[in-house]
Amino acid sequence: MNPRSNLRRVGRDRPLTLTAVLSAIGYALVAGAFAGAIPLFPPLSDATVNLFGHLIALVNTAALVAILAGVRFIKRDAVAKHRAAMLTAFGLILIFLVLYLWKVGGGFEKSITATGAPQFAYLLMLAVHIVLSVVAVPVVLYAVILGATHSPAELRNTSHARVGRIAVTAWGVSLFLGIVTYVLLNHVYGWEPRHAILLTVAVPGPLWKRRRGSGEDHAERDR
Repeated sequence: MNPRSNLRRVGRDRPLTLTAVLSAIGYALVAGAFAGAIPLFPPLSDATVNLFGHLIALVNTAALVAILAGVRFIKRDAVAKHRAAMLTAFGLILIFLVLYLWKVGGGFEKSITATGAPQFAYLLMLAVHIVLSVVAVPVVLYAVILGATHSPAELRNTSHARVGRIAVTAWGVSLFLGIVTYVLLNHVYGWEPRHAILLTVAVPGPLWKRRRGSGEDHAERDR
């Protein structure tokens, strides 16, 4: 049997099960990247890490525009356009995931150098962005699975509309805050390299010191 047909059938018959499986895979990939436990990512130069950061911001902005367009389309009952916009947004988020995992697994994260109120505001927005990103994963997946495996007529008998509203809100706010924190970090205040905390446990000492040293050298060159 065609694997695609199989997946579609599972999505129709067991959307919650498929959502749970895909969510678990996503969480595992992110945790593995932060822990340095997934050897899938070639090392990135400092310049490439910066480039990935800019690309991620562009992808997130495009995804947010697609989501807002999708909301506008469904309010006008343009179902086909709504579906296309939301699937586009979902595809962009998959691209974001690849870029982000590679950036974390092969490079480093950044810490803002601002202090006081700006730092607090930045950290608060970043925290909300991260929490919403984590919480939105299963909700978004469930809405997308329902939308991709059911006809518009069939969707009226599912929770797609209700779950979709929650997904759009969490997803949209998360993307918006991610874009704002990107601007603050890269274009308003300065930054310094910050390796994932889990790397101090998961990565052997010499490798950790070597990667940390590379980041410090980069920060020094930027000053």
